[in-house]
Order: sequence, then C-alpha cells, then structure tokens
Amino acid sequence: MDEGKGLHAHIRCRTIIEVLGKPKEHVEKSLNEYVQHIKEDPELVVLNEEYSEAKEIEKHAAGHSEEKEQTKASSRMASDEVVTEKDLQKDKKPANLWSQFVELDLVVKGTQKLISFCFEYMPSSIEVAKPESLAMTSREISSFLNDLQARLHNVDMVVKQLKAENDFLRLNMNAIIHNAILICLKVSKLSLEQLSQVTGLDKKELEIFVGKLIKDSKIKKENELYCLA
Repeated sequence: MDEGKGLHAHIRCRTIIEVLGKPKEHVEKSLNEYVQHIKEDPELVVLNEEYSEAKEIEKHAAGHSEEKEQTKASSRMASDEVVTEKDLQKDKKPANLWSQFVELDLVVKGTQKLISFCFEYMPSSIEVAKPESLAMTSREISSFLNDLQARLHNVDMVVKQLKAENDFLRLNMNAIIHNAILICLKVSKLSLEQLSQVTGLDKKELEIFVGKLIKDSKIKKENELYCLA
C-alpha cells in the first residue's frame, strides 16, 4: 500500500459510536441498525464490533455530560419519546435516558471517505491505526475544505430556519395564552390557581404571563383574584 496516496489508501481505524435515548430497547435497536447501515457502505469494511451494555443515566447527568461534550464530536441521539418538563416533574423523579456505544474496528477506503465518514456517521471518537502517515494533495485538501464549508453553510441555514420557526411559534403561543387568560377573566374574576386549572398551565409558568399582562395594564389583581383592568 502506498502511504503517500491518501486518496486511495486503505485506512484502518478504531471508532466509537454512541446512542443516547429512551427506552432501552429502542436504543439497542437503533445502534444495531446504525452499524448495519455502516456495513452496507461499500467503502467501509467492518472487521470487528464490540457493543457495551446499555446503561441507564439520570436526565440531569445526561444534560451535564452533553454540556461537557459540546466542543467534541456529537453523539447520535436516538429516541422515539420526547423528554418534556412534565416527564421530569412526574412523581418528582427525573426522566432517565439510556446510553449504549459500540467500538468498531474498520477499514476505510481513502482519506476522502474517512472525512465523509466523520461527517455522515458522527462518531464520538476515531483513531487511525494504519498507516502511520498519510499524504494529501492540494486537490484533496481543497475538496475537503469545500465540503466542510458546504456542510457548515447547510448547518447554519438549518439553524437559522429552525430559529425563525421557533420564534414564530413562541410569538403565537404567547399570543394564544394571553388571549386565553383575557377571555377567562372576561367571564369572571379568577385566582392564579383557578387560571392554572382552566388554561392547563403550571402556576409558575402562568405567573410570567400574568405579570406581563399586569405590566401592560390589561389585567389587574384585587386581593387574590385577577380581573380585567
């Protein structure tokens, strides 16, 4: 094998791919399907695979771990159930997640595919075992940089689009909640507890909206009851 030709070199490496989600069965199934997808790639040859046992981790511990890993390659998230605030508050116990990883020993056909593998499969870590040195031509480096820029621009576009959609949804959600409160108080004076029961919002969250409406002089508080201003 010519170590000077990175484009056509066969690169042996060890990589770790992790899945985080819930429930346990879904995490195990997703990781197996993910590895199977890798095996179907003609430019990737899996020599060995070692699966860890799926481990349960607490939600707050998972959140702390994610913060520490923000500067590293992201782990794949596999979950068929959304973890909501209500899940965390249910029975005063955190909604726990499951984590499982697989260590793969594989051969990648060329530096371009190795770079593509990192983008497409997002491993938690990767270590090149052989060859000890690789040479990349200016053409390969240019191709890599252009591919990197294209992917970064695509991510940036998706983030901006999601932010715009999120801002739009937040704005309309706030308007709906404000209108719901005003309609309820148009019928009768209500306490915060009664407003919470009618709107279905938690009292702590409802206080934020009520405070905004009082500040805007749309409602007022008389003793413990709220009414239209």
